[in-house]
Amino acid sequence: MKTEKAAIVLACMAIVIGLGSSDGPIKDMLADLKPQTELAVWNELQSGDADLLKRIEDQAAKLNAAPVDAAVDRVWKAVPGYNGLEVDVEATYRHALLKGPEDRLRLIVRQIRPKVSLEDLGAQPIYRGNPGKPMVSLMINVAWGNEYLVPMLDILDQEKVKATFFLDGSWLKKNRELAQEIQKRGHELENHAYTHPNMSTLSRARATAEIEKTKALLKESLGVDNKWFAPPSGDFDQETVEIAASLGLKTVLWTLDTVDWRHPSPESLVQKISSKAAPGTLILMHPTDSSSQALQGMIRGIRAKGLQLGTVSETLSAERVLPGEVE
Repeated sequence: MKTEKAAIVLACMAIVIGLGSSDGPIKDMLADLKPQTELAVWNELQSGDADLLKRIEDQAAKLNAAPVDAAVDRVWKAVPGYNGLEVDVEATYRHALLKGPEDRLRLIVRQIRPKVSLEDLGAQPIYRGNPGKPMVSLMINVAWGNEYLVPMLDILDQEKVKATFFLDGSWLKKNRELAQEIQKRGHELENHAYTHPNMSTLSRARATAEIEKTKALLKESLGVDNKWFAPPSGDFDQETVEIAASLGLKTVLWTLDTVDWRHPSPESLVQKISSKAAPGTLILMHPTDSSSQALQGMIRGIRAKGLQLGTVSETLSAERVLPGEVE
């Protein structure tokens, strides 16, 4: 009998010692037990509130979406990918039980990256964001129109919108303080060449200098690490795109043009943008009287369609626009 007790004690000691070891049969045993233990707890939770679990599963079925790969479209050229979405049913359920029935259900989700990203597509121009992403961007090209910039910045502040300003390098050199004001308001600052040339007509050396000089000026004057290049007047060729890519920049154009340099009435501009804006739309603007007066109406018209406004970087990213009440 004493011998049997001693054997039991020794066996228990062996298990305790084994818990501190990273190898051996004890580790294998614990590995086998862990998922069973978690499953047992999960089954217990499931039985605790079947209606709650069903609600979460129903929401997951509605929201779960597969990621969309970036692709080169025949018309739109490089189109960014879009992250997938997956509701973590178990984590959401546990969170809801801890919070209690008085709190609104908050879904815990994770985003799933696409296999093909914009970076994988090579030197391609970009005209729009992913059509599945309910976000729009205002692209404001600046080479003149100083008198309208601050009024436009004030409206963007009032509406809590961040835009992307593409700065002509020669303008930036002369208007550093105004550029700093744009930056101080939290907007994205990017590259619009140096002297507003037609890029397709330039030699490779000159085209490179136009982009490179403004890129360096953005860094020196504002500390900006330039990512995007918008060709002046939308004029470019494949060599332009390749030169920009060699300098670490992606070439971006627009989906929808305000043509505000023709000074259309603000009312017509609001109607045009509000009716034509769609998920992924990049809207080209300038600091003009028309756009300055139409800006607030355009923003509200875009939002009325259920679209968010973001910078070019935000709109062209694969990051998913999440629905409300998720974590």
